[in-house]
Amino acid sequence: VARTMGTGVAWTAIERRYRALGQERGPLGGPITWETPTPGNRGVMQHFDRADGASIYWSPSTDAHEVYGQIRAHWGRLGWELGPLGFPVTGERPTPDGVGRYNHFAGAYGSSIYWSPRTGAHEVYGAIRARWAQQGWERGPLGYPVSGEYAVPGGRQSDFQGGSIRWTAATGATQVLPR
Repeated sequence: VARTMGTGVAWTAIERRYRALGQERGPLGGPITWETPTPGNRGVMQHFDRADGASIYWSPSTDAHEVYGQIRAHWGRLGWELGPLGFPVTGERPTPDGVGRYNHFAGAYGSSIYWSPRTGAHEVYGAIRARWAQQGWERGPLGYPVSGEYAVPGGRQSDFQGGSIRWTAATGATQVLPR
């Protein structure tokens, strides 16, 4: 909803993003909620009627970004903006290889959810994400993630189509493991 201010119109950040995406003709569909404060009042969200779910989230430090479909559903299972990934810092984008999609999030040390038709949606963050980036993201030898991050003795691990990356808590080092 636009508000008039003097001789101009003031749009919220969520409204500006929604308009940039093509409004109801864009990937989100029409709005089904008003802008609503997020839990903890750290930002604002609005939901849309896309069949598999769509939202725009805004916070003072991240601006307004859309998240939808399987990426949104996975982010929700991880605790939305209160989970380890935090607020989105990009809208949903196609991957450079043209196969999948991703969103980046504000979580500590960088976090993302990557989706492809063959692998589904999986989170990658922190030192494991940094090592995967060094390997070339989804276009590198590891390919797309096939698991989220999980605990292993002495650290954490994420699995990919072409192997795994393990982080060791004692040293902070990461290691690429073959499949």
